[in-house]
Amino acid sequence: MRKKLKIVLLFLLVLILSAGGYVGNMFGVFSEGNYGEYSLNKTVQTDSPINGKTVIFLGSSVTFGYGSIGVSFVEYLEKSDGIIPVKEAVSGTTLADIKSSSYVSRLKNIDKTIKADAFVCQLSTNDATKNITLGEISDGTEPESFDTTTIAGAVEYIISYAKSTWNCPVVFYTQAKYDSENYGDMVSLLLEIQEKWNITVIDLWNNEKINNITEEQRKLYLTDNIHPTKAGYRDWWLPEFQKALREVIK
Repeated sequence: MRKKLKIVLLFLLVLILSAGGYVGNMFGVFSEGNYGEYSLNKTVQTDSPINGKTVIFLGSSVTFGYGSIGVSFVEYLEKSDGIIPVKEAVSGTTLADIKSSSYVSRLKNIDKTIKADAFVCQLSTNDATKNITLGEISDGTEPESFDTTTIAGAVEYIISYAKSTWNCPVVFYTQAKYDSENYGDMVSLLLEIQEKWNITVIDLWNNEKINNITEEQRKLYLTDNIHPTKAGYRDWWLPEFQKALREVIK
């Protein structure tokens, strides 16, 4: 009877997670890195200089918290540093404007009247997985200069739109290193775009400290080769975001 009850409870949990958008990685939530000791409630609040600052986050599954029950570095920043987050994150979406759910399309749905102190965008791994055309950096800075069906055009459009709409620092962040030549090319492109637009890049891809972890840590911090657990967000990535945002938000 007890075994049957456990099976029923597990089935109900799977249904709940599926309804919440965790299909495809739902069993990753049982990772050790998602245990209670890594919960938001266990996170220490800091006397942070960015307390009360409003930050917009645009992204896909990693910004959402696909492998950590919807909790990502965004919520940890809210708890530890007291930021006011505006989180626009949909799993499986691309930077490139190839569907109505793309970053470019959803960007326009964010309240334009928000008094944002920073805008943070994820360099999506989905563009690499879907082999989206890399594209080229444009000569101009106006929206009509960009081919948003390409990665380069989408990134430049997002930067241009965010700067003109919210007049705040723009930050892009990359994935930690994983086995993807396409994504490596995207990171190189982003660093070139950084020079043109003078934006901040949280470059986890080329961060030796982030990538030089043991296999034991990797199992704790990740549910797969891309998506962090709660432990991964809190203990592995959070310090990098804290450092960057404390530098750009004055």
